[in-house]
Formats: sequence, C-alpha cells, structure tokens
Amino acid sequence: MYDYLEIIGTAVGFVYLWLEYRASRYLWIASVVMPAIYLVVFYGAGLYADTAINIYYLLIALYGWIRWRQGSEGQGELPITRASAGVWIAMAAVYIVAQILFALLLMGLTDSDVPWFNALTSALSIVGMWMLARKYVEQWLVWFVVDILSAALYLYKGLEMTAVLYIVYAIIAIFGYRKWREMMTKQDAI
Repeated sequence: MYDYLEIIGTAVGFVYLWLEYRASRYLWIASVVMPAIYLVVFYGAGLYADTAINIYYLLIALYGWIRWRQGSEGQGELPITRASAGVWIAMAAVYIVAQILFALLLMGLTDSDVPWFNALTSALSIVGMWMLARKYVEQWLVWFVVDILSAALYLYKGLEMTAVLYIVYAIIAIFGYRKWREMMTKQDAI
C-alpha cells in the first residue's frame, strides 16, 4: 500500500512543483493533497518528524492560499518580494529552535534511527514553507538545501521514488529562483 501512496504522492508533488514554479496560487490545493498522502507514507517509513511536518504543511497551505489571494494590504494578489534581514534573523531563530526541539522529541519519543538528520530537514522545511506562504523569492534557496538533504535521507530510508522527486525539486529550485526573480523584476517595473 505504501508503494502506491508514494507513487500518487510523487505525482501530486510534480504538479505542486509546476504550479509553484509558475507562482500559481493553485499550488496550495496540491499543498493540501500531497501532505495528506505523505503523512501515511512517512509514518510507515519511521520518519516521524517528516510525518509531523506534513501536519504543518496542511495548516500552512490554508494560510498560504489566503495570503496569496488577499495580497499585501488587501491589494490584489500577493507580489513576489525579497526577504529582509529581519526575516532572515527570525527564520534562523525558528530553524534553530525547531531543529533542537524536533531532534530531542525524536530521540525521546520515537525509535527513529536518524533523529538529527530528520529534524534538520523538517526544521528547514518549516522555514521554507513560511517563506513560500509570504512569497519571498529566496524560499527557492531554502528549498534547494532542503531538497538535497531530503533526497539523501529518503535514499537512506529506502524511499527511492520520493528521493527522485526531491532531486527533481532541487533542480527545479534553481530554475524557480531564476524565474521568480524575473517575475519580480517585471512586476516591479509595472
């Protein structure tokens, strides 16, 4: 059963990535479906932090949908912007706290054989999803790091199809960053 769910989750993941690349607000629909599938897949693989992070993904998908639709100050769709130094400092603090908390929880409450590594990718994912919900162009840079690390983790855990998905994510993150920068330049010229 997990193999079929992994295939479906991978397919939805590709749709999500295509929508994200295009900066389409409809990516948030896939952002609800994919985590629901991966809750089951990751729990079955013993990746408990990834299981928990998918609950966060479901919640942040609702926030992102609303945020992208309402835009900034209720003025149309949310524009692509750069993260300020203050945002980076806040995100670094969130990452550090989440990394430590997840690792301690995984070590104390689960039989995870990769608590620090699983906590690393999960903590970075919290940062990446929040930055995506705020439509910061640099979210692609965070996702590039998450995707490379996650692919390695999933290969280690025997989730080959999901690892391939994350390798493709990493490649697309490079192109997505460039595309969003171009889109941001065009929107700023208007």
